[in-house]
Amino acid sequence: MEDTAVTESQGLQVDQIIDAELDGAHKEKPIVVDDDIIHNTGDAPPTVAVAQNIASIDEEGPISSPPLSGITGEHSEPVSNGSHVAGATQPEDSSAVVEAPTSKHAPPTPPAKSPQLHPVRGSTDIPRSQPATPSIPAKTNGHDEHRPQTPSSAHSPSYATSHKRSITISKGYTVSIVLISSALETILASKEAKRSTPLRESAQKALEMIRAGEGGDRPREIFEPLRLACETRSEKLMIASLDCISKLISYSFFAEPSSAQALSSPPPSPHLQGRSSISGASHSSLPQPSLVDLVVHTITTCHSETTPETVSLQVVKALLSLVLSPTIYVHHSSLLKAVRTVYNVFLLSTDAVNQMVAQGGLTQMVHHIFTRCSSPDGASPRSHVSDTLASVPSPGLSKIDIPTPNFAVALDAETSTAEPLSSEHVAELSSHPGPPTTIPALPAHDPDAPSGETSSPAPYVPYSAAAPASVENRHAPRELTTQDMFIKDAFLVFRALSKLTMKPLNTESERDLKSHAMRSKLLSLHLVLTILNSHMALFVDPNVIIYSASTREATTFIQAVNQFLCLSLSRNAVSPVPQVFEASVEIFWRVLSGMRTKLKKEIEVLLHEIFIPILEMKTSTLKQKSIIIGMFSRLCQDPQGLVEIYLNYDCDSEATDNIYEHLMNIMSKVATLPYTASQQKANDPASPALSPQTKNSASTTHVSGSLAVSGTMDTSTMGLSEGQLRRQGLECLVAVLRSLVTWGTAAGKTPAESATADPSKSQAGEETAAETITPDPSLDRLTTSAGSTEALRQPTPDITDDPSRFESAKQKKTTLLEGIKKFNFKPKRGIQFFIETGFIPSSLPRDVAGFLLTTDGLSKSMIGEYLGEGDEQNVAIMHAFVDFLDFRELGFVDAVRVFLQAFRLPGESQKIDRFMLKFAERYIAGNAQTPFKNADAAYILAYSIIMLNTDAHSPQIKNRMTKADFIKNNRGINDGESLPEEFLNTIFDDIQGNEIRMKDEVDAATNLPSAGPGLANALANVGRDLQKEAYVMQSNGMANKTEALFRTLMRSQRRGSRTGDQYFSASHFVHVRPMFEVAWIPFLAGLSGPLQNTDDLEIVDLCLDGFKNAIRIVCFFDLELERNAFVTTLGKFTFLNNLGEMKTKNMDAIKTLLDIAVNEGNNLKGSWREVLSCVSQLEHMQLISGGMEVPDNGKKGRSKKLPAEELANESRSTHITVAADMVFSLSHYLSGTAIVDFVRALCDISWEEIQSSGMSQHPRLFSLQKLVEISYYNMNRIRLEWSNLWDILGEHFNQVCCHSNPHVGFFALDSLRQLSMRFLEKEELPHFKFQKDFLKPFEYTMVHNANPDIRDMVLQCLQQMIQARVQNMRSGWRTLFGVFSAASKVLTERIANSAFEIVTRLNKEHFVAIVRHGAFADLTVCITEFCKVSKYQKISLLAIAMLRGVIPVMLASPECALSTEFEPKGDDNIIRFWFPVLFGFYDIIMNGEDLEVRRLALDSLFSTLKTYGSSFPVEFWDTVCREILFPIFAVLKSSQDLSRFSTQEDLSVWLSTTMIQALRDLVDLYTFFYVTLERFLDGLLDLLCICICQENDTLARIGTSCLQQFLENNVQKLSAARWEQVASTFVKLFRTTTPHQLFDENLRVEIDSSIPDPPDTNDSNDQAIIPAPLSPEGDKLPEVKHTLSSRRRIFKQIIVKCVLQLLLIETTNDLLRNDAVYTTIPPEQLLRLMGVLDHSYQFARGFNDDRDLRTGLWKVGFMKHLPNLLKQESSSAATLVHILLRMYFDERREHQNARPQIAERLLPLGLSVLQDYIKLRADTQAKNIAAWTPVVAEILEGLCRFDDKAFVRYLPAIYPLATGLLARDVPPEIRLGLKMYFERVGLNRGIIDAS
Repeated sequence: MEDTAVTESQGLQVDQIIDAELDGAHKEKPIVVDDDIIHNTGDAPPTVAVAQNIASIDEEGPISSPPLSGITGEHSEPVSNGSHVAGATQPEDSSAVVEAPTSKHAPPTPPAKSPQLHPVRGSTDIPRSQPATPSIPAKTNGHDEHRPQTPSSAHSPSYATSHKRSITISKGYTVSIVLISSALETILASKEAKRSTPLRESAQKALEMIRAGEGGDRPREIFEPLRLACETRSEKLMIASLDCISKLISYSFFAEPSSAQALSSPPPSPHLQGRSSISGASHSSLPQPSLVDLVVHTITTCHSETTPETVSLQVVKALLSLVLSPTIYVHHSSLLKAVRTVYNVFLLSTDAVNQMVAQGGLTQMVHHIFTRCSSPDGASPRSHVSDTLASVPSPGLSKIDIPTPNFAVALDAETSTAEPLSSEHVAELSSHPGPPTTIPALPAHDPDAPSGETSSPAPYVPYSAAAPASVENRHAPRELTTQDMFIKDAFLVFRALSKLTMKPLNTESERDLKSHAMRSKLLSLHLVLTILNSHMALFVDPNVIIYSASTREATTFIQAVNQFLCLSLSRNAVSPVPQVFEASVEIFWRVLSGMRTKLKKEIEVLLHEIFIPILEMKTSTLKQKSIIIGMFSRLCQDPQGLVEIYLNYDCDSEATDNIYEHLMNIMSKVATLPYTASQQKANDPASPALSPQTKNSASTTHVSGSLAVSGTMDTSTMGLSEGQLRRQGLECLVAVLRSLVTWGTAAGKTPAESATADPSKSQAGEETAAETITPDPSLDRLTTSAGSTEALRQPTPDITDDPSRFESAKQKKTTLLEGIKKFNFKPKRGIQFFIETGFIPSSLPRDVAGFLLTTDGLSKSMIGEYLGEGDEQNVAIMHAFVDFLDFRELGFVDAVRVFLQAFRLPGESQKIDRFMLKFAERYIAGNAQTPFKNADAAYILAYSIIMLNTDAHSPQIKNRMTKADFIKNNRGINDGESLPEEFLNTIFDDIQGNEIRMKDEVDAATNLPSAGPGLANALANVGRDLQKEAYVMQSNGMANKTEALFRTLMRSQRRGSRTGDQYFSASHFVHVRPMFEVAWIPFLAGLSGPLQNTDDLEIVDLCLDGFKNAIRIVCFFDLELERNAFVTTLGKFTFLNNLGEMKTKNMDAIKTLLDIAVNEGNNLKGSWREVLSCVSQLEHMQLISGGMEVPDNGKKGRSKKLPAEELANESRSTHITVAADMVFSLSHYLSGTAIVDFVRALCDISWEEIQSSGMSQHPRLFSLQKLVEISYYNMNRIRLEWSNLWDILGEHFNQVCCHSNPHVGFFALDSLRQLSMRFLEKEELPHFKFQKDFLKPFEYTMVHNANPDIRDMVLQCLQQMIQARVQNMRSGWRTLFGVFSAASKVLTERIANSAFEIVTRLNKEHFVAIVRHGAFADLTVCITEFCKVSKYQKISLLAIAMLRGVIPVMLASPECALSTEFEPKGDDNIIRFWFPVLFGFYDIIMNGEDLEVRRLALDSLFSTLKTYGSSFPVEFWDTVCREILFPIFAVLKSSQDLSRFSTQEDLSVWLSTTMIQALRDLVDLYTFFYVTLERFLDGLLDLLCICICQENDTLARIGTSCLQQFLENNVQKLSAARWEQVASTFVKLFRTTTPHQLFDENLRVEIDSSIPDPPDTNDSNDQAIIPAPLSPEGDKLPEVKHTLSSRRRIFKQIIVKCVLQLLLIETTNDLLRNDAVYTTIPPEQLLRLMGVLDHSYQFARGFNDDRDLRTGLWKVGFMKHLPNLLKQESSSAATLVHILLRMYFDERREHQNARPQIAERLLPLGLSVLQDYIKLRADTQAKNIAAWTPVVAEILEGLCRFDDKAFVRYLPAIYPLATGLLARDVPPEIRLGLKMYFERVGLNRGIIDAS
């Protein structure tokens, strides 16, 4: 190390500085932290190992774990300090001899000097205390050497001699006499002793005591000559004395018994100014200081700025030995003195070795001070002060009070109000032993209990709940334990070092790293870093408590050091000095990683105000940005830390910034910094690895003297270029993604499972595992195994870690930020939004004002604008806002300042006026004692102050206001009087000197100093670092703002408002989802930017690794949008659609995409399409690069460039080929849902390939081939999964097999055949239908592909399957027959013939198998289809023969079990086998195109039914009638059934041939099986009704004929009930055919014939037989206005009804004249028939009698002649008369009983007929006469047959009519009747003799 020249004046100056720091020369009021800042977060076991360079305690104890706190003198072993320092000039050797112990109590005596040094943190050598051990090898500077048991000495006597020459001290240890006597002899021999009597006498006395073997129990007398010798300032004496003192310390010589001290408080340090002169100045006037304090004082006074280097070295050695002593404890002021002195040695020494020794010693002392605060096992007993060595200042029973000038500040004198922390104040060190806080003891722990007694973390108890329980014990007397003293020591040292770090540097010091100020700052920062690095467990342990010396109130260690640590960071983290900045960042990393649970708010402030802004500043250097990113990269590698940053800041609405989201955006921007043309990759140094490199332990000492600390980054190669910075940003993004993968997807283990897997890690909370300082190299590639996360997660999800709660909190914060953005843009809209979303409870002014005042993030300017508006609502809100502010007991200017901190005053004078009016009113209301007589005066002065502030500080104003002007302006404003002049002067001076500005809106964005134009400016700026100057300006503002925020934070913590500070520890993996969702766009941008812009393969690998991890997350959490974005982007980077531009990185992207497909396949879902498209394009690339011509019709504009040769070779490399193949070959590992997504995507890609090939002879079939392959790979999947797969595959094969390119179709069919062969190998159980499904594409192809060759191939494929796998065919039979059925319709004869041949063969050879596997119905359907083919009659006839031939085979087959030879047949079998055959016949009858085939089918159907019907059960007959027979005639009922006829002619032919024959056959069948079919008589009668009630009279006549035939044939079989049905049918028929519309007046209304009328379509084909059912008679047509065409249709229907009515009358007449019918039908049914006939007669008679009606109809064109119903009237009357007369004279009893009813109907009828007949005119009504003559003759004849009684009864009515007939010219038959009638009258009346 270089020597540093220090002048005397410089030395004095530095010494004063250090004294000020370490000796408490200046006092300050420290920030007092209030009670509520403490809360118990539970014990956490310490994780940071104690530094290994601390002196060990005994032989057995490990170096890192001395149980210091519990050791007392009796059980401690002496430890020597290392007195030799490598490379240092040693003083003369003392002739000390190490003696062996004289008793069993005496421990082994350590050597006086240590012959070697141990490196501290690997960078320098420092003294080290060693126990006496046997000679063991140790490495020094890389060489092995032995440590001798005793150093060689010129005076070393034998063992026996040394035994006699030793003294025993109070604790039983022995000390060599020579050790002391040699030093005393040297003193006595010196000239100084001869000059100084006190020195000579004390030395002589001490030497005599030693030689007499005394003095071991009087250490002060032995020490006195040594102390006086040090005061002589003689180098020789000082060296001898200090050397002796240090050795005596090693032997615990200065340990006084506790009884030696009985003072109530620790004694003062000896006066520094007096230095106890040699002349013997006495201390009797003061309390005697403790021996330890005296020793420390003596040693420290030996050093000054002029001290020789050799003496300085001995000072360091002695102090180190003292501080490290395990038996002599140095506390408080003495300890700080020791530290200060070694610190001064480092700063003032010009010797490099001394600097190294001092720094190493300082480091070792600090380590020791902190290590002794807790024992390694965390359970050290706390021994009371009274039991400790005398070196501990003895407190009284209740308190420790140190009334020295240096330690005069008592805790109970502290006030709760902290003074502003200026940089000067903070830098001063108040060395009082108490902490700067007053906090009650934690109720969760007994203060005297061992710190580690509680093995599990205590639950968090909010302080407000815990406090009451501890109130009574808060001020209880408590004895401070040794442990408490140790903790206080640690606090004091840490506070001192923190304050040293805050000392400001002047410009010169910043530039000179060798300056004292710079070296001091760097050393103090280094020591703070070292402490945090090694002793983090102490800081975060809630059991480490500092007790107040006066009040015994307690505060945790972390809260005590909090303010100093944070202020140190806020000062130094903005430093432009790289070394200071680097150390600050390292310290902040320790805070972030280790203390984040305790310093939540503080970390937020530091991140938001300093570290993140520096990253975003343009003026900060690349180095600074690089170091901060390096620090963040470590956070990025800590999954738990990262998740907790998100939970505690991004999900906390009280946190001003979304830290995690902000960081990700920054990293993304850094990673995508624009590339400039000048940047060359060759100039970029290698980027630091993702795991920050630790400095080499063998590195040389820094100029500052800083030693390397483990776990710090090697920044020597950082920040050298923007390219390197880009890479760091990218590495951070990738590390975040790795951490998220690790935390979120680790082997699917729950945190609880992780804990149970390894109980030893169950306590791995945030404060243990997460504080590991040295980054684990394995984190460079975070694995995702369960093991790697077990230590990262807590064992079970914390009770506060509820993901849904954080999700809602995050949503709330997002909404809040959205509202803030709205408000800052347009306040009114923002306020409305806040009210709607519930952030403001209501629109009341008080609620709105409270929100504006307390919500962070709202623009102060916008608040001012909003409150300043003149609307009534705004003014009310402004008044409420000001009412919230408290101006009580504030000066007027201070009140104005407070007022203007809440908002930014708007510029408009009217708005300012309103604000100031309200302010004045509020100020006067809150302050009674003011100089103002009223509020007006306050208002005017406030306004004047605003104007003054603007005038004094605005750069635009040139002529500024003077004090006189100000006073003049405000004259007479106080109710006509003037305000006191001194009052106004004070205000003026205050405003002039301190501008009113917004505290938390300090404008940090200072512009760069601009160099103006011109040579002068250019010369002025030479040598200036403008960027650095701008950075300094900005950073000062940042530091000031940060300190202001810390002050505010401390005040709020004192007020107890720490509710938002609860720190949430992460344990749930679910948090990764929202974390990714908020940052996925920066991730994508940050990864894709570098990937696009660079060809550096290392960066490409990083990007691709990031993509891989991102896709892992989106797949795991099923984030569809994000997954599509990442996979699509990665797919585009493959450049497979632009082969000419492809580079090596694109091949890497292909490999990554393939890896993702293999690893994440189960969750890719819709993104499979991108992956498989890539694979398809890869194969395309291989084909092109291989020289093949690949058709590419579908992709227009695609580049035709070929890829580079090496890339083409790479694409065929084993890696890519195997990876691409694994995508398919490992598909059987995909889940049931994933394989469906995979297959769907592959089908889509396959179709795209095929479409792009067009009609090429060599189409692209890569994906289609792969579909077949994966089908093979997945053949063993369960049927359920296969069914889902085949839904997609089958559809795809349907599509592909029907492609217009036959090459595609052939390949697809062949693939399908191969697959089908494989499927057919698998067993299929009954009632399953998978075979049926997978053969469906063959059927689809046969139907939809018109290419005969393809269809022929379909048949060939099926034929092969039948030949090879017929024995395995199950449900597949059904699809086979479906294919053959489709083939029957093909217009190519060879296809139909081939198919028919196969069906014939199957029917012949495999009928039993077909039946067994349930395909019999499909067989019959297939045969039926062939029957219906019209083009090939030969096939049709053969097919119908086959269908008929099936019946006997079916009956004979045991499988069908229909024959009586087999087991009793069941209905089920009859349905299964008979019905398909019969239905086949029916189908042919209905749809067969060939008339002959239809005839044969009809014949076959009815002959089969007649032949086998007797064996059918009634239920089956029911089915046959309902499903087969009656539907034949459905065409008569509904026109819907007409669709199967292409023309009316076809329909007419079918009706006139097939249907009429079918009707007759049906009637015949009913007759044949009447007994069975009687129950279905209703159906037949309904059918006949429908047939009769048709407009086509051919059908009607057939119907009536069939009805008549049926009744006549079955007359004897009809029961009375059946006759009733028949009669009802006739009634229905008569009603339906009665033409009631004849009487519709609307039909007789004249219609304008000039209106064009649409032609009537039904008039054209009168000859065709078309079914047209009539509407029933009950249907009343709505009152509509008829058109000509509608009227014609109605007329036509009326005529049809008239004809049908007549036809029915004839049919009835014919039936009833049939004797068999007449004699069988019951009389009541006959009377019913007579009733309808009578109705028909009356209807016709009424129409005929209404001449006007008939004339009207004739006029409108109903008929060409006058219409009449003469025939209907006469024929119905004739039938009535005939039947009624027959019934009247019927002798059967039931007829006789009905005679009265018959007579009632007959007589009126006869009379009316006779009357009407008489009225007929012979000349004009000849037709009528001819029609009625037979009726009249029958009536007369019937009357003559009445018996006498009846004849006489009716004679009066009949006789006049009979005589009337005589007046007419009547036909002979009537004359004959009249003759008979009058003869009967004559006989009756006796006129004629009966003889």
